[in-house]
Amino acid sequence: MSPSAIKTLRDDTRTLFYHGYDNYMTHAFPEDELRPLSCKPQTRNRKNPADIGVNDVLGNYTVTLVDSLSTLAILASDEDPVHASKALEEFQKGVERLVGLYGDGRVDKAGKKSCGSRACAFDLDSKVQVFETNIRGLGGLLSAHLFAVGELPIRGYAPEWKAVKAGRTGGGVEEVIEWPGGWRYDGQLLRLALDLGERLLPAFGTATGLPYPRVNLRHGIPFYRDSEAGVCRLDGTSTDPREITETCAAGAGSLVLEFTTLSRLTGDERFEKLAKRAFWAVWERRSGINLIGNGLDAESGTWTLPALSGIGAGIDSFYEYALKSSILLSHLSPPTTPNPNTTTLHPIDDHTTFLSIYDQTHAAINHHILRPTPPESHPYYAQSDFHTGAPRYTWLDNLSAYYPGLLTLAGHLPEAITSHALFTALWTRYHALPERWQPAGGGIIDPNFRHWAGRPEFIESTYYLYQATRDPFYLHVGEMALKDITRRCWTACGWADLGDVMKGLQRDRMESFFLGETAKYLYLLFQAEHPLNKGDRPVVFSTEGHPLVVPEKFRQSSQNRPLRGRKAEPASAAAAPPPQPICPLPPSPAPLTGSNIPLRPDYFHAAALASLHLQTPNNTVTLTSDSNTTFNTTTAATKSLLYPWTLPPSLTPQKGFSARIPTPVLSTLTFPNLNPHAGANSPEEKGLVPLGALQKTLNGVLITSLSNLRLSLVQDGFSSPGELGEEGVFRVSGVGGWMLGRDEKVLVSPRALEGVSPADPHFRRVRDLEMVDLVLDVPLAVVEGGEGEEDSVRVEGEVDEEDEEEVVVLMEDVTETDVGGFGDDNKDDDPADGIENLAKRTTPENLWHDLETLLSNLLAPLSPPSQPPSQPPHPRLSRTTIPAILPTGPGAAPLPASLNPTDADLSTLPLGNLPMTSIFYLKDTLCHNKLPVHIARNYNILVVSRGGCSFSEKLANVPSFPPAGESLKLVVVISFPEEGTGAELYTSPESRGRKMVTGREEEGLIRPLLDEPQRLPSGLERRHGIAMVMVEGSEGVVEGLKAAATGLGGFGGGNGEGEGFWEEVVVGRNGGGGRAGEKVAGGPGMGVKRRYWFESMGTVIGNLVMV
Repeated sequence: MSPSAIKTLRDDTRTLFYHGYDNYMTHAFPEDELRPLSCKPQTRNRKNPADIGVNDVLGNYTVTLVDSLSTLAILASDEDPVHASKALEEFQKGVERLVGLYGDGRVDKAGKKSCGSRACAFDLDSKVQVFETNIRGLGGLLSAHLFAVGELPIRGYAPEWKAVKAGRTGGGVEEVIEWPGGWRYDGQLLRLALDLGERLLPAFGTATGLPYPRVNLRHGIPFYRDSEAGVCRLDGTSTDPREITETCAAGAGSLVLEFTTLSRLTGDERFEKLAKRAFWAVWERRSGINLIGNGLDAESGTWTLPALSGIGAGIDSFYEYALKSSILLSHLSPPTTPNPNTTTLHPIDDHTTFLSIYDQTHAAINHHILRPTPPESHPYYAQSDFHTGAPRYTWLDNLSAYYPGLLTLAGHLPEAITSHALFTALWTRYHALPERWQPAGGGIIDPNFRHWAGRPEFIESTYYLYQATRDPFYLHVGEMALKDITRRCWTACGWADLGDVMKGLQRDRMESFFLGETAKYLYLLFQAEHPLNKGDRPVVFSTEGHPLVVPEKFRQSSQNRPLRGRKAEPASAAAAPPPQPICPLPPSPAPLTGSNIPLRPDYFHAAALASLHLQTPNNTVTLTSDSNTTFNTTTAATKSLLYPWTLPPSLTPQKGFSARIPTPVLSTLTFPNLNPHAGANSPEEKGLVPLGALQKTLNGVLITSLSNLRLSLVQDGFSSPGELGEEGVFRVSGVGGWMLGRDEKVLVSPRALEGVSPADPHFRRVRDLEMVDLVLDVPLAVVEGGEGEEDSVRVEGEVDEEDEEEVVVLMEDVTETDVGGFGDDNKDDDPADGIENLAKRTTPENLWHDLETLLSNLLAPLSPPSQPPSQPPHPRLSRTTIPAILPTGPGAAPLPASLNPTDADLSTLPLGNLPMTSIFYLKDTLCHNKLPVHIARNYNILVVSRGGCSFSEKLANVPSFPPAGESLKLVVVISFPEEGTGAELYTSPESRGRKMVTGREEEGLIRPLLDEPQRLPSGLERRHGIAMVMVEGSEGVVEGLKAAATGLGGFGGGNGEGEGFWEEVVVGRNGGGGRAGEKVAGGPGMGVKRRYWFESMGTVIGNLVMV
């Protein structure tokens, strides 16, 4: 776009602003807003207090002027000195008028506020919404103050503070900035902001930290506290029902920018602390998948139902303030200087916490809220279940158009461009953005959401994207928005919003944000050289478009800032700060056209989702212009798949082509009646799902009967049916019409499979030949000690340091003792912590583990029963599972059936009844020494460490032994993280199938290779091979295996290459000692559970699991 064309657009935007501002000052000032059709002021609806659409916003404090001051200050940096001078003059006049209405904010010695012609500060009997008053009133005053004192830039304006004689009673000297005409600015706006902020503080009187949604600027919150007022009726209602205490995540969590700026400028820490507390209160109530809900109750802190999560109304600015707070707060000292003895900070006092929260929510949004392609033709963000992330509604709202701008600010440029394209296509189709739109049926607008209120979010994102890319495409998007607003919203007295984007019906309202945001972002889009577009300070725009910054004098260097959760270290000991992410430079202009956006292979995908081919030509609107207003009123184009409609032919490739729109691969499994015993009148015979067939679980659905059930399947993560790759798996997206989240599992009980043909290719169960699960019963901690003694906690099998010295024997002699835990290097650590971590570290992604952990928690007592002092404590058990991988190669032996005799779900067995109860933990790699023969004869399970030699060499050091029920059945190899990959490891093709089922590769578990037949220490081939598995050697796994062991030992002495002496401990489970390999009923044990997955026509169903 040529400089002259950009200048024309800038001039038109300036004219647009003044047409609205001048008419407001003429027809509505000093009231809150302008009614542009009737040329009258818009005031509070005092006749109908329930009209929150008006009363929440209009506090009777001249909100349009307050909202417009920062726009005037921005216009004062115009390249044309005449226009700049006019805007600066209007800005200063606006400040003077506001002070004349509400006073200068001073308080005399008697505590009386300075008064203006309208009120004494903001002592107004107006019940307003805290959120709207904060972003419009408080933010507008603070931003205007920062411009007035020069903390925010105005080209050519360099204010100087001068000491002058105070004009008030008592004399003295005060610092002022002299403005033309003799008026002096001395911080009046900041004092008024402090007054307004203090009037919002009563809303924070909740136990949850969440502010009440509304407050009366004069009386506080009596409508919340007087809940017992009125006459009670028999039905429990009252003649004076209590005010609704429901707020929203955005309302409670979008206060940090304004409140922190106010605290830093005034030194009053209350505001920053309360705003951060409210933000933290919202974040603490996030779901288990890091989603934020919409509405929540300020008193109870519970989310309102239905709990939905998205990126739009009710949630939007929480995400925005998470990122922007990290910028504004960067290198600020905590609000309160920590105690010199404890410099530990609360996480919320570190700006990186806000960035971390943004990163977590961004990841959750992409995983759960984004509707990806496929199955959609173009990605977009809709509404999902707060708890599970399951799709609930397909609509997206106008407010969501801010999100591409936020993504741009965070450096997620490709996502931002993709998201913005859909909004651009929608604006092209409707010449505005409807309040709510859904893509079904070629695009549907609910009759109640056809309006466009003059919102700025789409233009805001366009501004951010142009700043990041410098692509002229976005200038033409802004040109489209400007021309459509001009054609459709102009009135003789201002700018009307649209009641129906389809019909072009105007409404008699001009919200304050139209001048405070919409016009501002349009102007900054067309004014690339504006000082705000060139600065390098941490300036952020609030969600109302007000620039805010904390002056540099309040900042400190990062080297002097205490680390989160730690004491400040001396400069010499402090680690170097991590490198900060850097936003990429704008991409190079495309050859010939100069714009990269129309060349994107998915450019037309957004047009397809928006159904641009269904748009109708927009008839030209005849304008009746007054003598002071002129506009270019180019008519919109007719049907076209190009967007925006202002895009010139020079930016479109003549022979360009679009990538194929991804085709979703969908399937449905419909089951007949599988119950042959169902009666004639049973639900099954009537084609209904039987009662109790579906049960909601913690993270999915349990199916106990497949009769008449329908499963909806979708393949995620590829472009066409022929491009499956490793992500080409089916996912059950719905059960009987109920949509599931991306991470929800569908559990199928064995009973449900009765009647299903095992040879049916549409639904087939497949055994996993690589992975199994070791089911482990582990002793819990028990309490010992009598009266008058200090209780001590120990884990069954733990070795006391004094006893450890007595358990050393030579060679195969065995000392029987009642202690265990041989050679534990972490004696001061509570192994119970390791047991807890076992489930957390090894099973976060696998349903088998989640379900078994849940069952263990239900079955295992919380504390052991009391025992007579004369009896030793009986072990209390907890059940968990450990992922294990099977070996491959000539030496791999099959798992013996005794490890799971019935191939059943071991998690259903009572605790202490697993098949293998004799476990020996060898603290050695079994590379240089032969295993004592009595270990192989008397223990079912042998645990060894990986490394030092090949897997085949380890098994070759196991002596010959007669196969018997009490002899060795399985060798468990622990692969510690520090071990190298090793040449003997083998990656098989089957790992793809395993990844499909589990959703991930188990960390560190690469299939071992036994490259030769198993041999005896003598070199002869072993007649009966020993089964082997490998597990990951996390701390929790190691502690769990040690605690479950009935024997522990290792080789001591020697040089590590020859034989050393043998050390062994036998752990007696019933108190005093025991025999090697002794089986103890009700004690620790191990079993092996097979894994299965389900396939449909050869494609794995990833989230369908058999239990």
